Amino acid sequence: MKPAAETSDADRAPDAIAEADTDEPAGEDEESRPYPPALIATAVALPVVLVVAVLVAAILARRVPVEREPLVLGPVPAPAAAGEACTKLLPALPSEMGDFTKSTLVEPAPPATRAWQRPEGGDAIVLRCGLDRPLEFHRASPLQLVNGVQWFEARDDAAKASTWFAVDRETYIALTVPEGSGPTPLQEVSDTITANLPAKELDPGPLPN
Repeated sequence: MKPAAETSDADRAPDAIAEADTDEPAGEDEESRPYPPALIATAVALPVVLVVAVLVAAILARRVPVEREPLVLGPVPAPAAAGEACTKLLPALPSEMGDFTKSTLVEPAPPATRAWQRPEGGDAIVLRCGLDRPLEFHRASPLQLVNGVQWFEARDDAAKASTWFAVDRETYIALTVPEGSGPTPLQEVSDTITANLPAKELDPGPLPN
């Protein structure tokens, strides 16, 4: 009997060699393959894009004007409301004061009156021009100078608000400011008064008995 012929690599079938060359290393599967760089970049960038989109939407939402109900204000005696001082002052008042923006008033609105509210509404800042001298203002009243204007404060603890009276101009101007409004309203109105109305000598009432 002839011994079995040894088979060399050269005698192997080409298909077998090709199959052996294309076999993957043992133990490697789909999960162990690295992700394509483009897929990784997309996964990293997507959360950033979403965050930016949320921020842009929030900014745009703040710019959208909020509809508020027109504000009802009661009448207050203002004999000089139609005078030159109020006619000059009112158009110069700012439309915004800090978080407060100009309010629409229910007609008929009191003459020479302006108001501002926060976007969600709530207590308003109210300015009235052409008023009589406040009864509480007398020779011993403490005054506060703000940006060139002398103010007399009448505090209303029940309403949690203060009404400031500009007492050194041609006419009396009242600015009612709710608690928590900060100094901006008084400062901005003072700047507007200083720029438009000249200062006058004080005319306080007599000392109370």
